[in-house]
This record gives sequence, structure tokens and C-alpha cells, in this order.
Amino acid sequence: MKLIIVESPTKCETIKKYLGDEYEVVASYGHIRDLATSGKGGLGVDVDHDFKPTYIVNPDKYKVVANLQKKAKNAEKVFLATDPDREGEAISWHLAEVLKLDVDTSPRLEFHEITKKAITRAIENPRTIDMNLVSSQETRRIIDRIMGFKLSGLMKRKIGSLSAGRVQSVTLKLISEREKEIKAFVPEEYWTIHGHFKNVLFNLDSYLGRKVSLKNEEETLEMMSKLPMVYLVQEVKRTPRYQEAALPFRTSVLQQAAFSKNHFSPQRTQMYAQRLFEMGLITYMRTDGVSLSSDFINQGREFIIKNYGSNYLADENKLKSLENKESSTSAHEAIRPTSLDLTPTKAKDVLNGDKNLLALYRLIYNRSLAALMAPKKEEVLNVSASKEGFLFTYTGSKLVFDGYSKVYQIDEDKEDNQEIDVNEGDEITFDSIEKKQHFTKGPAHFNEAKVVKTMEELGIGRPSTYASTIETLFARNYIVKDKDNLIPTEQGDSTVEALNKFFAPFMDVHYTANMESELDELAEGKESRNKILHSFYDSFEPLLENATKNMEKEEPKPTGELCPICGKPLVYRRSKYGTFEACSGYPVCNYVKKEVKEEIVSDKLCPKCGRPLVKRKSKRGEFWACSGYPTCSYIDGQDEEKEASYTLTSIPCPKCGKMLIRRKGKYGKADYYTCSGFPKCRYIESIKEDK
Repeated sequence: MKLIIVESPTKCETIKKYLGDEYEVVASYGHIRDLATSGKGGLGVDVDHDFKPTYIVNPDKYKVVANLQKKAKNAEKVFLATDPDREGEAISWHLAEVLKLDVDTSPRLEFHEITKKAITRAIENPRTIDMNLVSSQETRRIIDRIMGFKLSGLMKRKIGSLSAGRVQSVTLKLISEREKEIKAFVPEEYWTIHGHFKNVLFNLDSYLGRKVSLKNEEETLEMMSKLPMVYLVQEVKRTPRYQEAALPFRTSVLQQAAFSKNHFSPQRTQMYAQRLFEMGLITYMRTDGVSLSSDFINQGREFIIKNYGSNYLADENKLKSLENKESSTSAHEAIRPTSLDLTPTKAKDVLNGDKNLLALYRLIYNRSLAALMAPKKEEVLNVSASKEGFLFTYTGSKLVFDGYSKVYQIDEDKEDNQEIDVNEGDEITFDSIEKKQHFTKGPAHFNEAKVVKTMEELGIGRPSTYASTIETLFARNYIVKDKDNLIPTEQGDSTVEALNKFFAPFMDVHYTANMESELDELAEGKESRNKILHSFYDSFEPLLENATKNMEKEEPKPTGELCPICGKPLVYRRSKYGTFEACSGYPVCNYVKKEVKEEIVSDKLCPKCGRPLVKRKSKRGEFWACSGYPTCSYIDGQDEEKEASYTLTSIPCPKCGKMLIRRKGKYGKADYYTCSGFPKCRYIESIKEDK
């Protein structure tokens, strides 16, 4: 039996479909080892001996590793088939180490789509573990561990911030500084003038050869008082405009498009894309490449000619420019469907009606197909009309050939792009002239898509880290979402301010980008691991020592209340679960104020005990339940038959005076009365039939 080890169980099921009984496919469930938290500073890294790492098996992977060791021992051959990126390469290396496989000879399978052809090709052409990639991942992990542990510990002690890091802190700085720009922006007023002619708008462009710039209404009214109503058409110009389809998706652009079209966060997009990849529907979803395999281009050529016509196919130069020159399994290929025959309509059944997966698949499918199609052609109409030094202009367009846009089924008939029937030398009379007030717009807030775009443009992080970085900022309460806008919290701004003051070199986006470039060069075997680590540590450690001595400790803010136990002021404290109120005398006094929630009481009474019903919450939503819980566990509407078995009567209990409850007897026995004051009053009385 030959053993293939992949990362996820879903991938196991997909790959098994393409292989015979001689292969067994099992999952490692992601990383099996990580840096230890022992040693100096709990880093799991021996800084004094060239940053030698100490790895341990993750506690939650003990059973997984034991199972893999057993299967590997009995296997004829073991193939390592983890994801085709830096993290995947590292996982393969850790598997080889733990399973005692020869790192230099163990076959490593690389495939970027889970199809029979790709799997077969990978098995026939295995490679070995790329130790340059492993070294690059390990170096990144060591830097992030040192910076994360030491810097996070310092920030928590000094200002109560829960974490800091090489990528997350720089990203937080971008959001914080953008918010400052927005608050500092002062909008400026300006006005424009427009002439209505046959349901289109001409814009006043210039006067006496100079561009019109109107700062207020007074200037605008003065200009309008001089305007004639009749103008001579000077120029009517029609020019073709070609619009090429967008390139196929890379990771960052897919995240942006999914946010814009489907309102998916980057994290959700990656999760859905991962599932589509593991099901064999798309190629690998972590890539910065935009090229396509020759196999896919050939498939696309046939598909487009058959379903749209040869005039919809892009020219050969365009197709060649998209072709992946390295190989059909190169890591630089774009995200695309594995087969154009599985259209979004057909994919509904494969995805079992999952609307989110289908929406993302449709986005990827349409973009990939459109990239192979002819450009959209429009005719642009420019008209200029003048009189007495005033020049009005109009620009419109009409669709000549829909090209790639046919895939998206875009409605090209827009009212603001109407064709008008005028010729040079004609006189036109405006139906009316209007003025419009405007204000200059300040910088826009970041949303998740814009953060991803900016991170990519500046070289901060890599495709695999964009989504997790943003999620970390949310989890640490450094940013919050207002509709789609990302707003830094007070704690987020404080974190940026402290890091800018004491760790300025590491908060520079250029430093982070240069670090990513060095790690890329290390992956290509062009850079030294020890050089990168020593350079980082020698710069970081002095700054850390200075900050430890000189960064002022931020005292918790008082709430204005006193501790009911010791009388000291209560203060606001933070934890990973949020902000809470506690005694400033901690650890001597460990009082924590409990959050008191106001109950919403119903007019209805519990039919079981007579107490009022109150609104409760659970994972399934809100419901009405008895306020006497846990003594009475009645839930409104939970079980109609159960409800019917209890009836609150108006008969007083002879023992305590509270109302009696009539209950139905079990197994055909006679009904009976019990006291609603249970358990304090345990009065019970049987009801005879003749009664």
C-alpha cells in the first residue's frame, strides 16, 4: 500500500476518487509541529546559537501523528502532498522529520488543482522537499515568534494592548493614520454649470480659453447671468474605444472582488475558496500569479468558439501573453476553474445548493473565461459647442460589440450615455441651464478590501496572511467595523502611538516590505537565513531594551465607582474577551463587577407555576421562558403537548394559599393537583373521577 499525506480530510476524499486501491490518502490536519514555548524567554529559539529552533508536536495532534506513524511504518512508499506554498513545504518537512523519512529522497507531490490529470502527473513526476522554501518559512516564523512574544509582552505590561507584530502593527498603522487624515480634512466648496439638451447634460468647460473654476454660488450666478441659450456645434468626434477583460484572479484581487460583489470578508473568501479547491473545482487559492496553463487556454479556446462564436475569442497574442511559460502546474498560475464544462449553472448540484460557494465559484469562473475573450468595443462621442467665449462639452458612448462582457450579462444601455443627433455647424438651444453645488471629498475610510489592496501594493505580508492579519486586528479590539468602514479604537490608536515612538524602524512600511523581499530571496536560495535573523535581532533588541526602560506604563482608567469589597476605585481592564470592570487593588482584591442585564418581562404568566415569562437568549435565538428557572424550566412553545399537561387553576392551596396546578396523570392515571409554590410547598392531591 502506498501512502499519500495531504493537509485536509476533504482533499483526501477528492483525491481518492482518482486513485486505485493501491493508494491510501490520509490528512495531517494542517501543521503538526510548532516552535516550543520553553527555553530562554519561552521563545523556543536559541538566539545565542544561530537561532536554533526547538520544535514540538502540537498537543492536539498527538493522535494524528501516532496514526500517521503507524501508517507510514506499514506503507510501501510515502508521498508528501501538502499545499504548494511555503507553509505547505514546511509541513512536508515536519512530517518527514516526525515520521523519520529521508528528507533528501522522500517524494514530494506538487499539484495546483485536484483533478485526475494533475494528480497522475504529480505522482509520475515527484520532486523532493525544497529546503530553501522550508528555510524561508522557518525564518519568518522565528522573526514573528521573537517579535510577537517580546513585543506583545511589553505592550501588554505597559499599555494593556494584547499583541503586536511585524505585519499586523504596520497594517494597524495604515488604518489609524487614515482616520487621522479623515478627521483633519476640511472640505472645500465648488460649483458646476450644466446645460440640458434633449435629455443629456452638457458641462460648462471653459470661458475665454480658461478652465471654469467656481468657488461659491455668487460666482456661479454671475457666470450664469452671462450665458446665452443658443450655441454653435464646433466639433462632433466619434472614436472607437476598446476595453480588455481584467486579468484572472490572484488572491488579493479575489478577496477585493468578493467583498465588492458578495460582501464576503477576506477571511470568508479564503475559507470558501479553500473548500472549492479541496473539492477539485478551482486551482490553488493562494497565489500572486495571473497566468493560465496552456491546457486551460486550449480548453477555453474550444469552449468560447463553441458557445459564443470565434469573434468572441481573444487574439492569439493576448492568449500567448496569458500563458504560463513555466509549466502547467506552476505556483504562479492564477485562480481559475479546473474545467470550463462545469458552468455555474451545473455547479449548483455539485455544491448542494450552497449559495456562498456558488457565488464565489461564479466569480472565479466568469473572470477566468472573460480573460480569454475579445475586448468590448464602444464608440465614444465627444461634442463641443461654443458661443461668446463659453465652451460646453458632452461625452457619451454606445456599445458596438459586447465581447467579454457577454459573460457578465451587463446591461449596456445607460441613459447617461445616450447618442445625440448633431453635426458640426448645427445650432443647439439648451432647454435649461442649471447649477450644482459640490464639496471636495476627503480620504475614504478603509474597508477590508481596500486594506488588502493597500497591503499588496506596499508589499506588507503575503497572499496567505492578508485575511488573518485583518482578523487579528478585530480580535485584539484594535479596530471595529462601522457599516463597512474600519475604524481604529482608542486602544488601537494608543498601540500605534507607542510603537511609532519606540519602534519606528519596524513601523516603516518599507522595512516590512524589504523583509518580505528578503524572505522571497531566501526561498530562491539567494539570501542567507542567519544574515536575515541577525540583522533583524541586532536592530530589534536595543529598541526593546530602551522601550522597556522608558515607555510609561498606562494606568487603567477609573470607572467612577468604588469596590464593594475593599472600597478602592474600580477600573476598566482588558482581556481577550473584551473590557470589564474590576478592583484597582488586584491581586489583593480580585473583585470583578458582573454585568447586570435588564430582563424583558412578558404580560404572560408561566402555565406551569404562574410566574411571569421573561425573554432569554441562546445560540438558536431569543425565546420566552419562566422567570422561576431553574426551579421551573418551562419554555414557551417548546412542546405544545407538554404545555397542555399543566393548567394553572384559581384554587388556593390548603397548605400555603398559592394557586394549585392541575397536572395530567401519566400512563392513564387520574389527574392531580400540586402547589405552584413547589419546592417550598409540596402539597399534592389526587383528583377522583366522580369529583
